[in-house]
Amino acid sequence: MSEYRAPIKDMQFALQHLGGLPALEGLQGFEELSDDLVHTVLEEAARLAEQEIAPHYKLADERGTSVVDGQVQVPEEIHRCYQQFVEGGWPSLPFDPQYGGQGLPHLLSTAVMEMWKTANLAFSLCPMLTTGAAEALQVHGSEKLKRVFLPRLVSGEWTGTMNLTEPQA
Repeated sequence: MSEYRAPIKDMQFALQHLGGLPALEGLQGFEELSDDLVHTVLEEAARLAEQEIAPHYKLADERGTSVVDGQVQVPEEIHRCYQQFVEGGWPSLPFDPQYGGQGLPHLLSTAVMEMWKTANLAFSLCPMLTTGAAEALQVHGSEKLKRVFLPRLVSGEWTGTMNLTEPQA
């Protein structure tokens, strides 16, 4: 077990009183949004971050990744953690239900992403890059690209990537 504890009460306060989340309740697309739903999402995200994601940060650093027969290999614990992440529907939180998303506010998704980042920054890069790729496709992609890529990115079946062009990176 890690020492990470998600600051749920602080997050709820920030979402409610600073972020203006209550103003979204009942708006088109957010008809189901409520204090109870926000609390449940934060509680479950905290459980995953504290019990599954955070405990593996040191292991991932120590073992690292490798390429075997052209395939990137990560420690099995990280693979299992990602499977739990996907099975819990976490990649789909802020995305359009048309592509398999849950359609929740980006504001709430940002609080949840903060938990992933604080619990295990290396792990959080995968959902962060996937979110970036999916958001770029939603805004700039053709309908054909959206149909092909968004359901797989939103579900967590596929992940986004970062391609660095700097030789020292």
